Order: sequence, then C-alpha cells, then structure tokens
Amino acid sequence: MDVQLPIVELFYYYPNNWEVVMKSAKSAKSALRSVRPSTGPRRVRIAVLPFVVVILTLGSLYAGVAGRLPDPLAVHFDGDRADGFSSAQGYLAGCLALLLVFGVGCGLLVRLRVHTTEVPWLIAASYATAAMLGCSMCLTLLGNVDVTDASAVRQPQWQMVVFLGAALLAGALGRLLAGAAPPPPRRARGEAPRLDLPAGTTAGWSRTISSPPLVALGVVLLGAGLLVGILAGWLSGAGLLFGGAAVLPLASVRVTVDRHGLSLSPTFLPYRCRFRRIPLDRIAEAGSRRVACFAEFGGWGYRIRAGGSGLVLRSGEGIVVRLTNGKEFVVTVDDAATAVALLNTYTDRARARQGG
Repeated sequence: MDVQLPIVELFYYYPNNWEVVMKSAKSAKSALRSVRPSTGPRRVRIAVLPFVVVILTLGSLYAGVAGRLPDPLAVHFDGDRADGFSSAQGYLAGCLALLLVFGVGCGLLVRLRVHTTEVPWLIAASYATAAMLGCSMCLTLLGNVDVTDASAVRQPQWQMVVFLGAALLAGALGRLLAGAAPPPPRRARGEAPRLDLPAGTTAGWSRTISSPPLVALGVVLLGAGLLVGILAGWLSGAGLLFGGAAVLPLASVRVTVDRHGLSLSPTFLPYRCRFRRIPLDRIAEAGSRRVACFAEFGGWGYRIRAGGSGLVLRSGEGIVVRLTNGKEFVVTVDDAATAVALLNTYTDRARARQGG
C-alpha cells in the first residue's frame, strides 16, 4: 500500500537507504548541467549587415549631392507637402545615429536570442527595417537635390509602395541568409536520470521561486490602482488594479512534483489554487538545464513561444518537461535536477501501469 507523506522539499520513508538515494539525487543534478550554447557570431554579423550597407550608401549619396542641396532641407512631410526642415549636416547626423541605434539594437537582440527558433525571423525583421529606413532617407535626400526652396519639395505617395516593396524583398533576403534555426537539443528516452525510489513508497518535492521585480511591480500597480480609484473613481483605477491582480499570482510560485505530476501554485493564494498542472500521462520525459529568461523567452513571467511555454522568473537552473504532443514546458527553480529525477521515476511507473 502506498504511503503519502506531507510534502516538504524531497522526502520519503526508507531509512536504510536514505544516504544512497540522496547521493543519487546529487549525481543526477551534476549530470544534468549542460554546456551553454554557441553565441552564433555569424548570425549577429548577418543581422547588422543591412544597416552597415545603408550607412555606407547614405554616406556616399550625401557626399555626391552635398553641393546641390538647399539649406535647410525638407525632411518631414504631411501627405506630400513638406512641413519639417533641417540642415543638411543635421539630417545626415540624425539618420546615421538612428541607423546605428537600430543596427546595434538588432545585433544585441539576435546575440541574446541566438539559439532560439525565432532568430531567423528577427534577422528578417532587421533587413526589412534597414531597407525601409534606407529607402526613406535616400529618397528624401534625392528629393531635395537642385531645389532652391525646400518648402516646394514633394513626396509622392507612390514612394510608400517603394518603401514597402523594398522592406518585403529585404526581409525575404534576410530570412534566406539566416537559414533554419537549430532545434533545441533533446534527450533520447531513458537518458534523463531517475531516482532509485523503492517500490511501495512515494515521495514529494516542492520549492518556491519568486521574482522580487514582479512582486514590486504587482504591489505598485495595486497601490496605484487604489489611489486612482479613491481620487478619480474606481472605473479609472480598474486597469491598474487588474494589472496588479494579474502580476502578483505569477510573481511567487510554488513548484511541486508528486505522484500526480508537476503543478504550479501561486504562493499568495491557497495551495489548491493551481494555475498550471501537468499530469503524468502528458509527460514524455523531463530534463533540467540552465535557462536564460531574456535570451530564450524575452523576459520574466509566464511566457509562450514557438514550440512551448514556461514560467521563467529568473535565469538559471530550470525544469524542462517534454510533453507527449512534442512541445516543452519550462519552469526556472532551484534543485531542478532532483525534481526531474523524481518526475521521471513517476512517469516510468505510470507508463508501466498502462503497459506502455
């Protein structure tokens, strides 16, 4: 008969082999430490290349027509009529600064997310952005050539079609050059560690993971909502109150592994209020690795991406559950290797009972 004990970290009743099993959990934790993926400098160079090309093209064009430009230039248009002006040097400096900011930003973004599946599309967006900015800047410069009065400069509406067409073509080129994103490494079934949990015993594992920035944000939103509600009416403060109520439950979460599977419960709410539960029959296998929240998921909180989802409240050690539908669920938490070993043990038991 199974004996279920209260869940406090990792425990089970098997006094003779306690030391042996704890050593097994520690060895499992060591075995699951993975090497960080490659930074992919080639992808970063590909991402910043269109901005370099546009900067060189704009600089060359300016050098060729500088003596034929009015002072000031027409640089902004309302419809097709000029309504904004700048000196030639100021326009060039502003354009170069904007291109540098976008180029560095795209390069850093690809650098941070280089091993994720969406990187090819980030590179495509980088090319599209560079092409649209470059066409706009160059055509504006050409529109001012040999004009004596900048207020007479016009921007035909057909130029918008040129901007969009150039963006689409450049985006397609960027997507082609980026190539396919490598799939995340997967373990073959049976490679992930298991706990040597004796038959007839059960165990439980539980840890709490919190994000102080999200806790602070939730408290600030609730406080601001209450203040706005009191001073300006509750309808005005409803958005802030809703935001605080949505953030706080995800800011501190208790992660539990037991004979029923993996569950996540908000620390600030009663234990039975779970917002995610993954039963054993939906788990193919579990593993653990280092998770980079911004590089892989773009930030903190409950995140959804291509191929899976996850609760990432910090970077570091995390549980990676491979589901039977081929997707992954990730949760960052300390001592993930022990939780993974226990979860795999229960998954094997459930599969054996079902004859799988």
